[in-house]
Amino acid sequence: MAEPARELVITFAEFLQRERAGETKHEFLAGEIFAMAGGTIEHGRLAIKVAGELRAQLLGRPCEVLSSDVLVRVLATDLATYPDLSVVCGRIETDPEDANTLTNPVVLVEVLSDGTEGYDRGEKFSHYRHIPSLREYVLVSQRRRRIEVFRRNEDESWTLYVAEAGQSAKLASIGCELAVDDVYRSALDSTAGG
Repeated sequence: MAEPARELVITFAEFLQRERAGETKHEFLAGEIFAMAGGTIEHGRLAIKVAGELRAQLLGRPCEVLSSDVLVRVLATDLATYPDLSVVCGRIETDPEDANTLTNPVVLVEVLSDGTEGYDRGEKFSHYRHIPSLREYVLVSQRRRRIEVFRRNEDESWTLYVAEAGQSAKLASIGCELAVDDVYRSALDSTAGG
C-alpha cells in the first residue's frame, strides 16, 4: 500500500516571504524550514579569503563569486540553502518562483564547522549533486590547513582532490587555484591552525 502524501508544512513562496521579513537565515527542504547556525570569526575569515582569491582570478572572465547572502535552490530535491560561496559562469539562472534564488552554480564552497561538517559532507552534498550545472564542491576546513575539492566526472561520479599546507587546490571548472597557505594566512593573530 502506498504511503499517504505528506502535507507541506510551508510552500517555497511562503518560505521566501518569511525569510525576507526575518533577521535570521533558514534552510528550506520540501516544505520544512530549519534555522541555520551562526558563524565564527574564523568561518567568516576563511569564506572571505576564498572569495577574494577566486574574485581576483576571475576578473575579466564571465564568472561571478556570490556570497552567503545568495539563496541556492536544488530544484530536483526541493532544497533551498545559503552556501558560504557560489560561483556562477555565463548566464545566471534563477528559480521559477523567485528571481533572486540561484539555480545554476558551477562551484559551491562550504567552510566546515563542528556543527555542520557531517551535514555538509553528507546530506547537503547529496542534494548538491542534483544541480546539473555544478562541476565542483569545495570544503574548507577550520581545524587545519586543508581544502577538499569534489569534482564531477563525465560519467557523473565524483572524485575527491585534497590540498594541504604548501599545496594548491585546483578548480578545473573555472580555471582557478586556491593556494592553501594564502587562504589560511592571516595578518592578525589567529588560531587558523598550521
